[in-house]
Amino acid sequence: MDRHVPKESPFETIISFHKLIESFEEIALSDVDYRSNYAKAILKEVEAFPEFRTGIRDLATIRKNEALIKNIAADLFPTALTHNEIKAITIPFQNISFNYTERFKKILRNAGDEFYMEIRDFDDHQFYINNCCLILAYHYNQNIDFNKPFFYDIPDEEGVERHYRIMYNADFMEIIPTEKSVELSQNDIDQLIDNYNNIELWKSKFPPGSWILKGFGIVSLFDATTESAISTLKSNLLKPDNSRVTSTDIVENIFRSIFKIPSLKVGFIIYNPEEEKFIRPMKFDNHMESYLLKSDQEMDCKNAFFGCSFENLLDNKEPFVISNVKKFIEESNNKRLGEHLLKQGIQSCVFAPVIKDDHLLGIVELVSENPRDLNSVNATKLDLVLPYLTDTIDRYNTDMQHQIEAIIQREYTTIHPSVYWKFKKESQNYFQNINHTKDYIFKEIVFKNVFPLYGQIDIKSSSEHRNETVKIDLKNQLTALLEIFDNQKPNSNLVLLEQRKFELESLRSELDFPLKADTEQHIQRYIEEEIHPILKNTKGNAKNEKLEELYFESLDEKTGMFYQERKKFDNAMSIINKRLATVLDKKQVEAQQIYPHYYERFKTDGVEHNLYIGSSISPTKPFDIMYLHNLRLWQLQTLCEMELEHHQLKESLPYELDVTSLILVFSQPLSIRFRMDEKRFDVDGTYNARYEVVKKRIDKSNIKGTNERITEKEKITIVYSQNSEEAEYLKYIKYLQHKKILEPSIEQFEVEDLQGVSGLRAIRVKVINNTTSSTVKKITYQDLLDELN
Repeated sequence: MDRHVPKESPFETIISFHKLIESFEEIALSDVDYRSNYAKAILKEVEAFPEFRTGIRDLATIRKNEALIKNIAADLFPTALTHNEIKAITIPFQNISFNYTERFKKILRNAGDEFYMEIRDFDDHQFYINNCCLILAYHYNQNIDFNKPFFYDIPDEEGVERHYRIMYNADFMEIIPTEKSVELSQNDIDQLIDNYNNIELWKSKFPPGSWILKGFGIVSLFDATTESAISTLKSNLLKPDNSRVTSTDIVENIFRSIFKIPSLKVGFIIYNPEEEKFIRPMKFDNHMESYLLKSDQEMDCKNAFFGCSFENLLDNKEPFVISNVKKFIEESNNKRLGEHLLKQGIQSCVFAPVIKDDHLLGIVELVSENPRDLNSVNATKLDLVLPYLTDTIDRYNTDMQHQIEAIIQREYTTIHPSVYWKFKKESQNYFQNINHTKDYIFKEIVFKNVFPLYGQIDIKSSSEHRNETVKIDLKNQLTALLEIFDNQKPNSNLVLLEQRKFELESLRSELDFPLKADTEQHIQRYIEEEIHPILKNTKGNAKNEKLEELYFESLDEKTGMFYQERKKFDNAMSIINKRLATVLDKKQVEAQQIYPHYYERFKTDGVEHNLYIGSSISPTKPFDIMYLHNLRLWQLQTLCEMELEHHQLKESLPYELDVTSLILVFSQPLSIRFRMDEKRFDVDGTYNARYEVVKKRIDKSNIKGTNERITEKEKITIVYSQNSEEAEYLKYIKYLQHKKILEPSIEQFEVEDLQGVSGLRAIRVKVINNTTSSTVKKITYQDLLDELN
């Protein structure tokens, strides 16, 4: 008898055979002699045990009288069916069972001594309420469908979990109220069935131990392993978290139950039709294996590795089965695939295509360590599960496409989340009109009366630095070539050597002067066409050969030229841009909390950004000019942080570069329009174009009456035109000076007149560098390179 763990219940349980005894008493009075005699014999045996009629509370009595119980229940448990039926006497929902059929006993023996039989996913709450529902059904005659399918999960002798559907027969039970029971009205019952989760309400109507459950039930188990496993798989596949679907425990246990193979393992690969490749899905990489792509992330499906073995799978969309891998190696032309499987201990396998609308989505891999475990016969079981896998993989692909579209939108287009709603609205209008005969004309996306904010942090004198690195690389390359020519043996057959040396020296001398537009291309073409052929077609001494070897090793793979200094400069530029853009993007997430606004940034020789704020961008949220002021202060603080970030990087850069910062203040609202041809927003209208003119020219302008630029390293320049703007920003500066972010001194000056624009003024203030070596973690150039890559 299974061990019993008492749970709180509305029932006091009394095991009794009184109904069965009463049926024997009727049979004893019948005219059929052999049935009458049989019943009388049973009744005589039972006379010595009155508790069999009145009720048994001590389970030890059951253990002592197993033979008698077997005789009493013989009609219900035919001997001829004992090796086929899975039956026992039980109390519904409780872990009390005995008088097992032989097949039931064998199942429990195979499960092992440590196995404890419990109903799957059946907690104390369900136990209590299901017992209450028994009372409602049998005592109050309520038609309540409360018997959802119940299962026992029992491992077999090989450890494969089997699933058995539970069916109860309660014909030999009766439910009796006690003095503690509560009489229920129809209103009470209606209240209960509307409040399944309110366990306290149920206990108030059915107090613990307020009813007697007298008699016994019969439990019959039906082996529903395949159906249950498929149902479990289906329910897991429907979950939104796909990573749980692909956990090894869930998938492999399900497939092992279906195929009855304890060593079965499951893998999966996706088919990419655009590139005709098999790919391991990255989303599932930590959960799902692939036995075809064990070490590779992807592989061409026409690869020789698959050979002709997969032709039937790819062309006819039929499973590819190997029941004996060793035999496959001996008989097949594709030994490479067989050996690849054998190295992983795979002796039999099935590779089944997942098809949707006649398109291959991927391949399910079933593998076993034993020959013939998997074969063409049991491979047909995949027909039961492939439809669910197909829908899930199709959903995964659709989800992946949506995510890719989102990434494209986020990384490669200018449709910022703050304005996405308007694009979505217009797209919905198009979609709703798509089936109409009249062509739909897209409306222009315009946001009116928005306030602009523009800022940039620019790498100072980047063009001069770039030209200087070009000159250094070219000089180094010409010097290396001249050294090779100087060590060349005199050879009468190469009379041009001296002329080439002269030309190389002349080119090197030219580099002492400012670079012309075509100098770099001219020298590169000369070296490739005139010098390299000489080096490749002449032989020199050992020293010269070593110099040539070092020279060619120093050439950049892409350009074929010396690129060392330019690479340092390019890396320094990229590192600065990436770090500053990261600071700006992170701070921008906070800024959106002030008021939703449009944001875009660009990486050039530095990082610049545009912000537009106004009620037309976020029409559901009231706009106040206070939000503009908040955003202006945020912008100034953010540029200060970007300046400090650069200062921290500066010492670690391979090429020292300074930056300058600029803010352009413009208080007149304007309109921005999405340019369909350029796929970006731009200011709209002739008057508003003045703002764009100032943006493009202001950073190269000088202080009025001087040759000094308005921008300077480690300082932030704020350009404005109105007194109110000046007063506003002086307040911000005073606040940041109080916070020890800006230095006390302030410069104020007029800006030289630009083409079509005059009357601009500026404030310039220096950022305090408080990133001392003791407080800031040192960053190495290698750290920065790793981050860049």
